[in-house]
Amino acid sequence: MQETWRWFGPNDSISLQKIAQAGATGIVSSLHHVPTGALWQLEEIEAQKKIIEDAGLEWSVIESIPVHNDIKTRTGNFQEYIENYKQSVINAGKAGVKTICYNFMPVVDWTRTNLSYRLPNASQALRFEMTDFAAYDVYLLRRENAAADYSEEVLNRAKARFDAMDETEKDLLEKNIIAGLPGGEGSYTRDTVREAIQQFIDLGTEGFRNHMFEFLREIIPAAESMGVKMCIHPDDPPFSLFGLPRVVSTADDARKLLNAVPSPSNGLTLCAGSYGARGDNDLVGMAKEFGDRIYFVHLRNVKREPDGSFYEADHLDGDNDMVGLVNALLCEERRRHAAGETNCAIPMRPDHGHLMADELNLPDVKPGYSYTGRMKGLAELRGVIHALEVLQRQNAL
Repeated sequence: MQETWRWFGPNDSISLQKIAQAGATGIVSSLHHVPTGALWQLEEIEAQKKIIEDAGLEWSVIESIPVHNDIKTRTGNFQEYIENYKQSVINAGKAGVKTICYNFMPVVDWTRTNLSYRLPNASQALRFEMTDFAAYDVYLLRRENAAADYSEEVLNRAKARFDAMDETEKDLLEKNIIAGLPGGEGSYTRDTVREAIQQFIDLGTEGFRNHMFEFLREIIPAAESMGVKMCIHPDDPPFSLFGLPRVVSTADDARKLLNAVPSPSNGLTLCAGSYGARGDNDLVGMAKEFGDRIYFVHLRNVKREPDGSFYEADHLDGDNDMVGLVNALLCEERRRHAAGETNCAIPMRPDHGHLMADELNLPDVKPGYSYTGRMKGLAELRGVIHALEVLQRQNAL
């Protein structure tokens, strides 16, 4: 597997030199300054690629070219945005960046309620707390009919939690949920998020899924023309928020997506933390079933709780079978090699990391994207990969 690292561009406080020192060889990045829906110019892609290559690294994966909400709802200027998207994919291929991760989540991108959840060793993790989310949805946002989406037990806890919050806590919770997290697609106010939510609820799950399929039917031919692999990121968390439709949350969702547009350019990002936040997703089984269409991997672990809450655990110490998952992915790489395929290595990155050590006192560390925490995760995963590769070679003799 190729070890990669999420880099937020020239303004990232973590330099490319530091990334190389951590041992990664590939970069996962985007043109973060380009507005959602705008065309990615070939010259700008090539300029950023040169910066990366001058540091001795490879731009392995674009994460991401954001999908405008007009495309998701097929309203407004959606056709113009689709044409821009197609040309952006073509330009990425011309520049030599052949893997593009993207998502089709409605309204809110990846979502957490607590960005500084304290662990027993005093490091900090990201957490999604169902009680806090329900408190925001029902009692602060006051979304219409929101209470119907939660159990009586959760509602009782949420009311008690909301009543105990002061205004500072309420403001922080709202900021965490709707103000946009790193790599996301922007932020909302309370009024604008209500409006956007209702627009997607009105579509319904199957209506929204069909919009995704229509998008893929228009985009994938452009990707095929340049040998680009599109790999969709799952919903995070992989269940409905705000009553919104979710269409990339389960193995069945992935199956439907791949069957709808059966092209080698239509593939998956296997995010272990996202899919793995549901106990009914079998990550190892998914890696085996969808192996030939997995083009990018986020290796992240979570500790799950019965009500849907979870926090991001150490990379090797959560509820997901990380060793089994890595083994299945290495087997897929060996299959590709035996079949004579080129570029058999699957790019992976140690998704997120705990805030720890000296970085606890720094003001500008992006939530989930600490240097020390990700370096620790990468080192742990590197050890697992090396051990499994040795065992696979021995068993092949």
